[in-house]
Amino acid sequence: MENYHLNYSMNTQPVPQKTKKSRNILFSQKVAPYIFVSPFIISFLVFFLYPSISTIIMSFQEVLPGETKFIGLQNYKKLLNPHFYAALRNTTIYTIWTLVILIPLPLVLAVILNSKVIPGRNFFRSAYFIPALTSTIVVGVIFRLIFGELESSPANMLMKALGLHAQQWTMHWGTGMFLMVFLASWKWLGVNILYFLSGLQNIPKELYESAEMDGAGVFTKFFRITLPLLKPVTIYVLTISIFGGFRMYEESFVFWQNQSPGDIGLTLVGYIYQEGFMNNDMGFGSAIGIVLLAIVLVINLIQLKFTGAFKKEG
Repeated sequence: MENYHLNYSMNTQPVPQKTKKSRNILFSQKVAPYIFVSPFIISFLVFFLYPSISTIIMSFQEVLPGETKFIGLQNYKKLLNPHFYAALRNTTIYTIWTLVILIPLPLVLAVILNSKVIPGRNFFRSAYFIPALTSTIVVGVIFRLIFGELESSPANMLMKALGLHAQQWTMHWGTGMFLMVFLASWKWLGVNILYFLSGLQNIPKELYESAEMDGAGVFTKFFRITLPLLKPVTIYVLTISIFGGFRMYEESFVFWQNQSPGDIGLTLVGYIYQEGFMNNDMGFGSAIGIVLLAIVLVINLIQLKFTGAFKKEG
């Protein structure tokens, strides 16, 4: 009995005051939220804010191995050259084409796949998403074989079967742009379909039933119900598509490896890599990156303003 009381007294010793205070701090409603968000804050500071500030600083410097010299706006003045203009033109046209294809087409396909009358719709949903899981580099190798310069390549054989001339697909600006847009559309079509499908499934079915009772047809329901209620999803897809278009690099690299004839495949990100790493001019590469950041930011702010994303509801 004495041993029992001794063990009980030892197990019920009071918790030290310091331990109680530390527990109270960790589980307090004021401190706990900061603990949970700290991984994001740390990763944001280390992987985004610090590199961004360093890039801005380097854009005003001449960065050489073992030597850094402040040169003011000289790197930005160097942007006024034909290579930068070609990269900006290619990137802008590429982005416009991807917006024209990768917003209306996925929207229409999502509406079709959301219909119950389509047989095997779950299979097609999965099939459309498979390209997004594949590596762009691997797919690019296959595309280079399909659109090869030889007359025996599958694309040229199809052209001849249609009575058209064989093409040197990677040697001309128009065909080169077609290859980049086609590869991007093939890869990202399924992702945008998934976004629109998630938005369509949140639209109440009662709205369509009420519209049918009032005699509304397919097109009336699409333009009066589907499109307005998909506006938040459409704005999101438009925003990430603009960002994805201007940050494009892989689609160009798989066809030309930063050596496109006449800069027909040069993009802004490719130009950053070319100047910053291949030519070892990190200051000039940083200036290109800052200009690219400003272009994407301004364009997205403008489209968000015109689409009403900044308006308060109610």
